[in-house]
Amino acid sequence: MYRHFARLLCIAVCLSTLTAFAQDEFSGDVFNAQPGKDAVLQAKIYMAKDKMRIESQQQRAGAGGVMILNFATQTNTVVMPERKMYMEFPQGQGPQQRAFQYFRVGDVQNACGEWQKLATNHGATCRKVGTETVNGRSTVKYEGTNANGETGDFWLDSDLRFPVKWSGKNGSGELRNINVGSQPASLFEVPAGFQKMQMPMGLPPNLQHP
Repeated sequence: MYRHFARLLCIAVCLSTLTAFAQDEFSGDVFNAQPGKDAVLQAKIYMAKDKMRIESQQQRAGAGGVMILNFATQTNTVVMPERKMYMEFPQGQGPQQRAFQYFRVGDVQNACGEWQKLATNHGATCRKVGTETVNGRSTVKYEGTNANGETGDFWLDSDLRFPVKWSGKNGSGELRNINVGSQPASLFEVPAGFQKMQMPMGLPPNLQHP
């Protein structure tokens, strides 16, 4: 269970620290796209106006878990269908710490200005590179550099205001097979009959550092 939970957290942190509230509801597939290697499907995401659902590839194969992020209530819910159980914790108090408080831009054309107002990583910089087309979608590319001089690039979809590509020291990926349209409300709710688990007081090391 913890291994699947850690994978979900890793994917959620990657997306949520870049995400903006989407203008449109949509779904898509998250791929790990390392240079020189075949892209590997990691998860399926569903985006509503103020919620996001992340299904790990293990869950899509009948195992693993689901993470539901509620930006309006600032809560995260991990659902474990195979056990009919779920865990809920506030954003900012779980393993993701304060990730959800950052990088929710309103203006895709001026993302750096908004991000730097919230930055706690002193010495970090951000610059707008320009516009590019990624998998047929119009995006704005940004480059970020942390205090250690490590750089990363990310591409924000101009319409969705959501990252559709990212590349850096800790990994690269893309959002593919995007389908724009209303998402069922049931995707962002815990199924009836599921039992609530208490969040462990101390998490295993592999969850603290996924």
